[in-house]
Amino acid sequence: MTTRDTAAPPARLDPPPDEVRSDLTHQLRATWVVTRRELLRLRRDPARMLTMLLQPLLFVFVMGTGLGSIVDTGGDVSFRTFLFPGVLATSVLFTAAFAGISLVWDREFGFLREMMVAPISRGSIIWGKCLGGAIVATVQSMVLLALVGLVDIPYSPVLLLQLTGCLFLGALLLTALGVLLSTRIKTIQTAMPVSQLLIMPMMFLSGALFPIAGLPDWLSLLTRLNPLTYVVQPMRQFTLDRLDLTAEAQERLLPGLTWFGWEVPVVVQLGAVAVLTLGLVALAARVFRTTE
Repeated sequence: MTTRDTAAPPARLDPPPDEVRSDLTHQLRATWVVTRRELLRLRRDPARMLTMLLQPLLFVFVMGTGLGSIVDTGGDVSFRTFLFPGVLATSVLFTAAFAGISLVWDREFGFLREMMVAPISRGSIIWGKCLGGAIVATVQSMVLLALVGLVDIPYSPVLLLQLTGCLFLGALLLTALGVLLSTRIKTIQTAMPVSQLLIMPMMFLSGALFPIAGLPDWLSLLTRLNPLTYVVQPMRQFTLDRLDLTAEAQERLLPGLTWFGWEVPVVVQLGAVAVLTLGLVALAARVFRTTE
């Protein structure tokens, strides 16, 4: 009587820790290369920074001054002061979104194909595009941030750091959204109108240009569903908290954002933006792997 030996399944061999660390370093280096490419684009095209700042400057100093005579802000602050943090938050909107959809340009001109044949993960490409676009958008908006004293807001290192952090978080969110769109859109002719279709409602429904207190129920709901609102309102609170507002002005200009009657703290608002941003980047990397 014979017995047949059954071979034991091969043991799973995990890669040595040194190889894991080496691969992680390689992917981080690849992410930095893609990010650095976006920064080099900005350095070689300084006129882009100035043109992108033209619209926010017009909003603050032209529209803010013109509408200040008819918009009631409670008498404690000017409309231009109220408008500044909202315009500052949306100043990253176009730059960040267009940085995201620049992936379509890379696809059309063949540069994306060169990156994809490199021995790097698709996630590194996506993270590089997102970080590069967010840094570029934040750097551009820093010029506008330097003008905070011209709208009667006192300079403060803490305030500047808070606003810069919010700017980067908002820019990363919008760049990730643009990259996600680019994973599905194949031509720049399609990308531009689609991005505009998303950008304009996000700007107008964020409360950047008007107080969110006393809005109709349907409009109030749309502002709360807009992720950009959770960048604009913390920036406005950080800014106006530096001013001596009366209780009436506080209620008019800084109404709390609520979810089902619960007033959402600023840290939760920014945390929600961070979680949504990570989700968009992860989704973009997943879609990118399956479509390219």
